[in-house]
Amino acid sequence: MTSKSKRTTGGKIRLGMVGGGEGAFIGAVHRLAARLDDRYELAAGALSSAPEKSIRSALALGIDKERAYRSFADMAKAEAGRVDGIEAVAIVTPNHLHAPVATAFLKAGIHVICDKPLTATIKEARALHKLVAKSGRIFAVTYNYTGYPMIRHARRMVENGDLGEIRLVQVEYAQDWLTQSLETSGQKQAAWRTDPKQSGLGGCIGDIGTHAYHLGCFVSGLELESLCADLASFVEGRELDDNAHLLLRFKGGAKGMLWASQVAPGNRNNLRLRVYGTKGGLDWQQEQPDHLHWSPFGRPTQMISRGSGAANAAATRLSRIPAGHPEGYLEGFANIYGEVAKAIVAARKGRRPDREVIYPGITDGLNGVAFIEAAVKSAAKGGTWVKL
Repeated sequence: MTSKSKRTTGGKIRLGMVGGGEGAFIGAVHRLAARLDDRYELAAGALSSAPEKSIRSALALGIDKERAYRSFADMAKAEAGRVDGIEAVAIVTPNHLHAPVATAFLKAGIHVICDKPLTATIKEARALHKLVAKSGRIFAVTYNYTGYPMIRHARRMVENGDLGEIRLVQVEYAQDWLTQSLETSGQKQAAWRTDPKQSGLGGCIGDIGTHAYHLGCFVSGLELESLCADLASFVEGRELDDNAHLLLRFKGGAKGMLWASQVAPGNRNNLRLRVYGTKGGLDWQQEQPDHLHWSPFGRPTQMISRGSGAANAAATRLSRIPAGHPEGYLEGFANIYGEVAKAIVAARKGRRPDREVIYPGITDGLNGVAFIEAAVKSAAKGGTWVKL
């Protein structure tokens, strides 16, 4: 799909970024994550939809002026034509731009690392899913909590049958930062997340509810069949939901509940996952990410810690530092970037990465958008059950 064959030596992966300029939050997180293991170099950027701001932001990050672009379209075209063009692009824009940006770079033959949710609409998500298959490019969606070592430990326990048959999945993600009408104060992050033109159908359900949903499926190995949702906008004048309660039915008979809220005072980033089976249960909280509580039925609850001898190989391969030094948000993001780096290096040689390499992909992204659409549809119908 690109006219020139890129130079793909054993060097660092040449990374571009769209979005993430002045005043942005998540762009800096992605840049830190990409740098943590020294696998990438930031070589190009179109960091804002405002051309002058885009160039100014790129130059401030040390990007060469020839590769500081006024628009993502200019960047995709120019980088595709360079022998030293970027191999991958990170998309850290508001949701409504994910689809057009990803499409442009996939058609240019460039791998994509996209922030979640995948797209603003299910139609866009399906079209992107088809394009990824056609392009043969690597496509990752940064559901970053799947990169936490103890989440990988929990997933491996489920795969090994330690919990027996999974019966229940309980997941919640509570924050308090939108308890008041922050979006009317000019705060950039609040403004676009509460704007349906930029965020898409879902507010809280799309911003953090999809994280909770994906994490529950990632660890349990279950596939969601249908849901019943009650979405609310408690802050007066807010167009999108800021609280969500859902009942979940999984294929095979397991049941679940999901609560996502951005109007729960006292909760900063309170993501919690509990999974229960016929042999025992697991309990993990993001604010204490190095610890996993394991309750084998009929026996005392155990606390398994990252970096300890009790952590399994799936957790250990994503741990960097000794126990007692917390690993969390940035390291979880970096683990996703690290897994994608392994996949890109394998692709350079025409191979697939090792089976241990795991990262959320285009299907995870599509499922996340389908989840948002089903939740919004269910709530609009008064909380009826809706199949995905």
